[in-house]
Amino acid sequence: MLRFILLIFVCLVPTTSWSNNISEIQASTSDIIFTPAVNKLSQAKLKDMPEVVENISNIQDPRTRDVLSDLLKGQLFYLKSNKQLVRAIKNQDGLYDLIDIFSAQPLEALPKSHIKKVRTNNRVRQLIRSKIAYLDLTSRDNEVRYQAVKQVLDKPSENSLMLIKTLAIVEKNQEIKALMETTLLIEQLSVPDPDEKLSAVLKLTNNLEPAVKVALQAELDVLDADRDPVLKSAIEAALNNISQQQSFYSILENLFFGLSLGSVLLLAAIGLAITFGVMGVINMAHGEMIMLGAYTTYVIQTLFPELLNYSLLIAVPAAFLVSGLVGVMIERGIIRHLKGRPLETLLATFGVSLVLQQLVRSVFSPLNRTVASPEWMSGSLQINPVLSLTYSRLYIIIFSFIVFIALLLILKKTSLGLHVRAVSQNRNMARALSIKSNWVDAITFGLGSGIAGVAGVVLSQLTNVGPNLGQAYIIDSFLVVVFGGVGNLWGTLVAALSLGVLNKVLEPLTGTVLASIIVLIGLVLFIQKRPKGLFPQKGRSA
Repeated sequence: MLRFILLIFVCLVPTTSWSNNISEIQASTSDIIFTPAVNKLSQAKLKDMPEVVENISNIQDPRTRDVLSDLLKGQLFYLKSNKQLVRAIKNQDGLYDLIDIFSAQPLEALPKSHIKKVRTNNRVRQLIRSKIAYLDLTSRDNEVRYQAVKQVLDKPSENSLMLIKTLAIVEKNQEIKALMETTLLIEQLSVPDPDEKLSAVLKLTNNLEPAVKVALQAELDVLDADRDPVLKSAIEAALNNISQQQSFYSILENLFFGLSLGSVLLLAAIGLAITFGVMGVINMAHGEMIMLGAYTTYVIQTLFPELLNYSLLIAVPAAFLVSGLVGVMIERGIIRHLKGRPLETLLATFGVSLVLQQLVRSVFSPLNRTVASPEWMSGSLQINPVLSLTYSRLYIIIFSFIVFIALLLILKKTSLGLHVRAVSQNRNMARALSIKSNWVDAITFGLGSGIAGVAGVVLSQLTNVGPNLGQAYIIDSFLVVVFGGVGNLWGTLVAALSLGVLNKVLEPLTGTVLASIIVLIGLVLFIQKRPKGLFPQKGRSA
């Protein structure tokens, strides 16, 4: 009868209620064991601390590691008045900021005289390190386990190596398992048996972990070449193979950095290529359009700090509109009155750039501003131990190609693009066909300025935002436009990526300054041979 009643009760109570109740029961049970065990830290004598630490480390509670870590760092204190355990960190005022160990609630800051540190010695600290290592190596989180094995790989100990040897048998994550096996193979290099050493060397031949190369080199330095010529030859071959692979991946990394730099140059120059190609205007204020886009990103993050992860997605259209509208005003207010006078236009836009820089200094101050990166742009994609691709640069490359394709589609598939191409090829004929070239100029200038603003959003993730931000890229933008061919988008793409990659390939060989000089000299010589660039404009007007 009792079983029947229980069965009905189980069927009637929702599953979520059961799970919540079970979680609450587990939490309360953990507190019943965890709280008194940890409270002994404030009462135990130094000779009893190893036993207390041992008992705490055996409790299955997410707070266990934090308590042990605080104890190891010397941040675990207790109040003299009531023995309450707290985490204490000294602040700028000389007081100690306190956080309750059990509830994680902040407490009133107190002077040092009101609290006392939980004492430890070398023996206790060594025990704590081994317990923390055990907790990390047996964690359910793959990333925690991976980092724990990496730490053992860099600083091995007898206990941790024995633990890894046991855990490697049951480890299911292949990446962590491989790292564990690497750790054990490095340890195998220290055994006296030459055959076991040779076996370990052969297995480590293609391993790119930095600790492997260090261990092999250390073994080679102490090896008696006359006694073990085969082992010496194997170690030298392994080191040579590892060095070759490292060189190869170093080249790939430089190419990636070059592509990311080229993508930034593409965004910075593509708007200039449009305005220069259609209107023939040398816009010296183009760098300030980039700067306005960067400051737009800063303003959005300042106004909406709670939307940090979405700030860049909001900033892209906002920066496009702000810089685009400023570009239209510049074209309508100044440039259209100076058509056919390129030198006056150059001087006028240079004056506009100075005005915009001073305006930004007056509004935001001359100091540089830092724009935070969203969480999804932080970190890197780890290809192998010697090659990682930062997510920020990877997203910038992808975003640059998206902008390029979108602009290409606008110019090839829309009526606006048709009018822009018509005006750029033959302005008089376009006007004869009732195309309003003045409005095409305004929209084109606004479009180019808007894309420059988008480039500012990207640059805000790579450097500090300041009044002189655009000046660092205006010269490079003109070089890209001239090298690729005035008004040609494909030429701008090829030129930007080529200059970016060439710069990053030369930098490790010649240094940053000399690499820039070599690239500039190469461009000058190229323009002497092909003054219209890689992809010159076609048509009668060209």
